[in-house]
Amino acid sequence: MRALDVKEGSSPIILGLPHTGTDVPADIWQRLNDNGKILADTDWHIHELYAGLLENATTVRATFHRYVIDANRDPAGVSLYPGQNTTALVPQTDFDGESIWNEGQEPTEDDIAYRLENFHAPYHAALATEIERVKSIHGIAILYDCHSIRSHIPFLFEGKLPDFNIGTDMGKTCDPAIEKIAVEVTAAAQGYDSILNGRFKGGWTTRHYGKPQSDVHAIQMELAQSTHLQTEHPPFAYDTGKAERLRAHLKTILTRMEKFALDTKR
Repeated sequence: MRALDVKEGSSPIILGLPHTGTDVPADIWQRLNDNGKILADTDWHIHELYAGLLENATTVRATFHRYVIDANRDPAGVSLYPGQNTTALVPQTDFDGESIWNEGQEPTEDDIAYRLENFHAPYHAALATEIERVKSIHGIAILYDCHSIRSHIPFLFEGKLPDFNIGTDMGKTCDPAIEKIAVEVTAAAQGYDSILNGRFKGGWTTRHYGKPQSDVHAIQMELAQSTHLQTEHPPFAYDTGKAERLRAHLKTILTRMEKFALDTKR
C-alpha cells in the first residue's frame, strides 16, 4: 500500500494533507470495530476542496487513514494540547471518545513502532524534502497545512467551531504577514466566522516545520466541515455549491501568500 502521494510544483507554497487518506491495511482493518470502520474522523474531501486553487503548488498527501497512525502528531507521543481531550499518535478512540478497536486488539507498542517507520516517517521525509526543494528554488517556503473537522464535537470543544480556524502556535510558526493574510481574508468572508489560535493552534506539523527565522513558514487551516459537506455524518458527501463558495476565499489566501513569498525574495 502506498503511504503517500506527492506532486511537485514550482510555487513557494506547499500544501500538507495529513488526514484525507482512507486507506487501511487489511490486518489493521480487521482489528477496527464497527465504529472505527466508519472512519468518521477523516478530513473528508479536503484534497478535492483545494485541488487546482493554486497553480504549481506542491502537495504532500498521506493516503493512509489517521487510525493507522496520525501524521500530524509528535512521533514521541507528546500531546499537542496537554490537559485537554485529544487523540493520540495511534488513536485509541474517535473524536467522540468512543472506542474504535475490537476488544483486546488495540494497537501495541510494537504496532506503533512499525507504523511510525512505515507510514509516519515516510510522510514526513517527503514533506521535509519538498520544503527543502521549494526553499532552494525561492529562498523561502510556506507550508500550508490543510485540515477539517466536524463543527460540533463536545468531547473536544464546547459549542460550534468557527468556520475558519487558523493556527500558528501563537504566532511562532510564520511571519506575521502570513498570519495577517489568513486573518484578513477569513474575517472579510461574508457568511463565515473565523478565529486565530483558538481551540486549534496548529498541529505537530505546523509547530515542527515552522521556523520563520530560517525562511520556512507554516500555518494550519482547520475548516469546519459544515462549510463544504452536505452533512457531517455518513456518507460525508461533498457539497459542490458550498465548496465553490469556500474555494474562492481559500484561493485568495493561497494567492496572497504566494505573492508575499515571491515579493519577499525578489
